[in-house]
Amino acid sequence: MNPVKSAAQAVANKAFEIRTLHKAGVVGGLGPAALPVAASALIRGGTTPATAIRVAAVKNGDRVYLEDERGSLTFAEVHRRSNALAHAFAGLGIGPGDGLAVMCRNHRGFVETNLAGWKLGANVILLNTMFSGPQLSDVIEREGAKAVVLDQEFEELLSGVPGGIGRVCGFEDEPGTSGLPSLEDLIAGNDDGELPWPSEKGRNVILTSGTTGTPKGAQRPAPSGLSVMVGMLDRIPHFSGETIVMAAPLFHSWGYLNSIIGTSVGARLVLQRRFNPARTMELVDEYDADALVAVPVMLQRILELDAETSKHFKASKLGIVTLSGSALPGGLATAWMDRYGDNIYNFYGSTEVAMGSIATPEDLRHDPATAGRPPYGTSVRLVDEFGDEVPHGETGRIFIRNEMTFDGYTGGGNKENLDGYLSSGDVGHFDEDGRLYIDGRDDEMIISGGENVYPAEVEDLISGHDQVVESAVIGVDDEKFGQALRAYVVLKTPDSLDEDGVRKYVKANLASYKAPRDVIFLPELPRNATGKILKKDLA
Repeated sequence: MNPVKSAAQAVANKAFEIRTLHKAGVVGGLGPAALPVAASALIRGGTTPATAIRVAAVKNGDRVYLEDERGSLTFAEVHRRSNALAHAFAGLGIGPGDGLAVMCRNHRGFVETNLAGWKLGANVILLNTMFSGPQLSDVIEREGAKAVVLDQEFEELLSGVPGGIGRVCGFEDEPGTSGLPSLEDLIAGNDDGELPWPSEKGRNVILTSGTTGTPKGAQRPAPSGLSVMVGMLDRIPHFSGETIVMAAPLFHSWGYLNSIIGTSVGARLVLQRRFNPARTMELVDEYDADALVAVPVMLQRILELDAETSKHFKASKLGIVTLSGSALPGGLATAWMDRYGDNIYNFYGSTEVAMGSIATPEDLRHDPATAGRPPYGTSVRLVDEFGDEVPHGETGRIFIRNEMTFDGYTGGGNKENLDGYLSSGDVGHFDEDGRLYIDGRDDEMIISGGENVYPAEVEDLISGHDQVVESAVIGVDDEKFGQALRAYVVLKTPDSLDEDGVRKYVKANLASYKAPRDVIFLPELPRNATGKILKKDLA
């Protein structure tokens, strides 16, 4: 592109970003007194959570920001409380580049600890609440945490953490019962005045899901610009002052990203400590929620509720249901939208590459199997094993570029990089309308009798059977064909389908070599905290 066209494109892009952010309420609405504060915060703090809460506090100070089982907090209150926590953490020796681990469920303590860490320029390490004790000890030591904020229920799990690492209780079952200093103690005992901007920006360390091995720490810096936020807000119509029920765990990149988006648009976040399908829908109705942030298995559990339990659910204002974390099981999007309206926005990405594509309700009505289209600020390439782009419509390895791709694993190593595009680890194809489809994991391809099979295609078909809740397919050794398929199937009603019925169904809809050799029926599939199926456990 010549310099004139390049400059014109840059101006057009900036204008588009401003329009999108203004429409969502991220910019605008600042009075004469607040504008200089917000401008200074953006210039000095960049696009970090610390900046987001400082701007929100001057813009939306008296509006409710957080709702949890302890009550309500306004934007201004959370800003001051996280200031006090930052002063307290600084007293524990935490500063720029130091590790601050968080082992908390969805409540105010998680949000305030994260904000305090960013205000200090610390590396905030988000720990999975389903980790075992040894895993926690290994991760905390590997990531160099100086302190860990944990809910009381996790104290025993952290008994193996070295004594020199500070401990603070994030949520006590009953005040004063944990035996540790609590976040509330630290907030009450420290100055809540403004802190100087740290000498370097912090970052988050988000752990990979560990579905195929040991979880790794993925370093994610603050984005250098606004394109990722603009890309989300262009596709997902969030707006200032909305109410969002946060069912997805905040420690996971999906829940975390949506909490930052919510803060930026001035939303009220309703936090649920433990997911309960009926209670989630009760919260949606109780707070007249505009949006619900979840992972696919949560919607599946809601739809499985009996008629007596669910008959009162209205979800009358629920215009946005954002999903990510795992593939949509066959028929889930259609079943949900037929009942609660066309409101599903499905996000495809990963801890490492951040955002790849977003499927809107229109996309999912067209084909519920699609991952949608790459949003503004994100580019997707499909390449063969030699790194050359594949023809349109053909399957290739998925590589993604945007300003939020991670900096590498904390223990060393990175994803494969092609000219700034990172491998997602998946393979997929584009249809004639530019919609992306995920065909499977590039390391899960099964070669059976010389034919290539991606489990995702078979899983999606089986899961679409009217007697099936969900399924998972893996490759197993086979003397005749080298590898064969084994399907694990969860039925809606026990014994409503047998092994031969599953095989016949697959053969009637796919090539015969894609039919599973083995079919094993289970009451449920093993999953991690974000709903991803743990195939390593099945194998």
